[in-house]
Amino acid sequence: MWSRTLSGLFLAICFVQTCLAQYDVPPAKLEAIYPKGLRVSIPDSDGVKLFAFHGKLNEPMEGLEAGKWSRDITKATDGRWVFRDRNAKLKLGDTIYFWTFVIHEGLGYREDNGEWKVTGYVNEAGETINPDGVQTVTDSIPTRGPTTGTVRPTDRPTDRPTDRPCQVSPSRVQLPGYVCSGQLLFEDNFLAPLGKGKLWEPEVRFPGAPDYPFVVYMNDDHISVRDGHLTIKPVLLEHKFGESFTQKSLDLTSRCTGEVGTSQCNKAAFGAQILPPIISGKITTKNKFNFRYGRVEIRAKMPKGDWLIPEIQLEPRDNKYGTSKYASGLMKVASVKGNDILSRTLSGGVIMSDREPFRSHAMLEKRGQDSWTKDFHNYTLVWKPDGISLYVDGVNYANVDPGDGFTKIGLENNVAAANQWARGSLMAPFDEMFYISLGLSVGGVNDFPDTTPNKPWSNGSSKSVLSFWNDRTNWYPTWYNEEAELQVEYVRVYAL
Repeated sequence: MWSRTLSGLFLAICFVQTCLAQYDVPPAKLEAIYPKGLRVSIPDSDGVKLFAFHGKLNEPMEGLEAGKWSRDITKATDGRWVFRDRNAKLKLGDTIYFWTFVIHEGLGYREDNGEWKVTGYVNEAGETINPDGVQTVTDSIPTRGPTTGTVRPTDRPTDRPTDRPCQVSPSRVQLPGYVCSGQLLFEDNFLAPLGKGKLWEPEVRFPGAPDYPFVVYMNDDHISVRDGHLTIKPVLLEHKFGESFTQKSLDLTSRCTGEVGTSQCNKAAFGAQILPPIISGKITTKNKFNFRYGRVEIRAKMPKGDWLIPEIQLEPRDNKYGTSKYASGLMKVASVKGNDILSRTLSGGVIMSDREPFRSHAMLEKRGQDSWTKDFHNYTLVWKPDGISLYVDGVNYANVDPGDGFTKIGLENNVAAANQWARGSLMAPFDEMFYISLGLSVGGVNDFPDTTPNKPWSNGSSKSVLSFWNDRTNWYPTWYNEEAELQVEYVRVYAL
């Protein structure tokens, strides 16, 4: 049945004219409003005089039929052409089949075969909420896949209540509500500047214990979004502040994200204790998105260069089990050391101590035929209430099994924090809220054993940073342009 709207009449005219034009109908943005409502919109542009939406709920369209919804919009509002049904009651999992129509410069253009599934809700302001109506963080960055954002629930039973529209997941986020199994909780495809999406915050501080990396985290042009990728590159401190600056002082207090008044924010060189000679970057979701249990997927290209280490990991929000020596745990989604001789080994897993042999007890490896730094790969960590699984490019290469509990394993290895883990579940310390962090580290006193070939510093030496810096004529030439960057294409978190 033909639509009787203006768009339907114009279609006939358009067929006669053949519509040989250079205009493409913008993809429609569909939103399920809570507690009820449907909103469909496209951006305004010069020459557009009408926008029409035709759609059906949970039933495919038969060609160009009018559908359940058939409406012409003749005026843009606040820069968008908006169709609205305030009475539509949409459930998670509902599918809308649709086509749209635009009159541009006197001619009509269609976008056919639209299909959209309800995976979440927004309020009237467009802010993501969960089905119980609680506001959550929303990202305005355009995406290549599902809508970017988060949904944050609290502890609810994992069985399926009769009033829930889905199987409830054991995954949790920090505000009241619940999460559906398989639901997208977080996504960033890095298609716009970091500040636009408001999902990440950069670290500005001197990192210290327990690994004492040879870097200072700053938020300058070495952290950027370029060509759909987040990039973090290492920069010599002297290249930014001048020759011999490693022998001076650096005060970050005015913008420091560490503890003001401590060495996290202000350092002065003294003898062999020079400033960290490398400026690097790190961004986190600590104040934006935290979760417990889920599937983390990150597509990244690892940095190539001596003593470079990517930080693609989950960190504890509250440090419930302690703040020192990884007492509250650290989860490595993926790690590859940048040295040629080491870069064929991918590692991932959990860290619960700063020292060996327990530091690497649950860090597992996969050796490749080639360097992991050459190409982009998909790195996945699945965090469950009874274990952790690691994947690369869809292949499961390792599993972390807590057995009778990390507490028992820790006590057997004389880890002091294990006494605190006894207060939690068998997954403790990995049974609390964690956030995502992406960064680039260099050197340090724990990640490279002293037996590493050509290593210029000793982990136990008070001159470790100076020894590293004095060897720069050997390692710096290996940091070749973009190859030394950590590049991330997307980050996604799904509920179990």
